[in-house]
Amino acid sequence: ILAEYTGTISFGKETKGKQRLVITDEHGEAHEELIPKYRVINVFEGEHVARGEVIADGELTPHDILRLRGIPDLAAYIIKEIQDVYRLQGVIISDKHIEVIVRQMLRKVEISDTGDSGYLRGDQVDKARLLEENRNLEQAGKFAAKFEPMLLGITKASLVTESFISAASFQETTRVLTDSSTRGARDELRGLKENVIVGRLIPAGTGLAYHQERRRRRHLTIDSANSLFMDSDSSESRVDEGENVA
Repeated sequence: ILAEYTGTISFGKETKGKQRLVITDEHGEAHEELIPKYRVINVFEGEHVARGEVIADGELTPHDILRLRGIPDLAAYIIKEIQDVYRLQGVIISDKHIEVIVRQMLRKVEISDTGDSGYLRGDQVDKARLLEENRNLEQAGKFAAKFEPMLLGITKASLVTESFISAASFQETTRVLTDSSTRGARDELRGLKENVIVGRLIPAGTGLAYHQERRRRRHLTIDSANSLFMDSDSSESRVDEGENVA
């Protein structure tokens, strides 16, 4: 069990099967925590504890670590626990492979304050997309959205990916394809998995240059179409002006 607040420890009146632990913060506000009697408490009366510090024995909860300590401590905890299992079997694996998985599990955030964005409180969005939108809002002199990090399980993280082809290939294929067709979703084929499924070069290694060139040509085509559209509009306006003058 982790301390929810920073402050000084004291003990209150015990209840049936519970120990009452009180943390008094620097403002004098008391925060109570009821701990089962079978738990061994690791702190004593008058001890000063920091937020996120262990106050009683037991298995740590990843969601509590994320909420109280932050992403670096959570990543270190998950990597250590997974490595302990592998090393117990005599298997040596680099941390970077686990870090890739942890990064995908932490790619979503939950909106806590909408600011001037178009999101609603409680929306779950990609962190990279939200950070980009916040930069645009700040450049425009508006208030950025605030968010809290989220920890998703491997199954959930695989199903909420932007690519519906990648999500459908993992689990719940019928539901994913039905939802995507209902929403009229478009798959931009930005990831590795969806490009492998459709038989194209992956956007990595030697295939990266191919995808960059393809993206550049697409932007050129869009820009050319926009310029032609603008030219046709200006030509029509000049014709209309000439007819009015005549």
